[in-house]
Amino acid sequence: MGSKIYVGGLPYSATEQQLSDLFAVHGAVESARIITDKFTGQSRGFGFVEMTSSDEAQKAISALNGTDMGGRTLTVNEARPQEPRSGGGAGRSGGGGFGDRGAKRDRW
Repeated sequence: MGSKIYVGGLPYSATEQQLSDLFAVHGAVESARIITDKFTGQSRGFGFVEMTSSDEAQKAISALNGTDMGGRTLTVNEARPQEPRSGGGAGRSGGGGFGDRGAKRDRW
């Protein structure tokens, strides 16, 4: 089973191919993904790499953590599982802004 690696401090100009190539030196890369802003599409400066071997992943983490890429210092470590997100958001209850229209009509 492979390992998922978190990579922070990426240059905003970095591509997924560059990220994959950086880790491929240390072993077989299954995937490399840079996280982007959903509205602008611009890189958020971090991503994830999945490697086929846990041993190769550990070697890559040791070799690349604290190194420089495009003038930025990389933070490389084992990815933690994503925490479940709460529903949150701007929910409405009670009918919102149009609830009083009927009351005004009743007065006429």
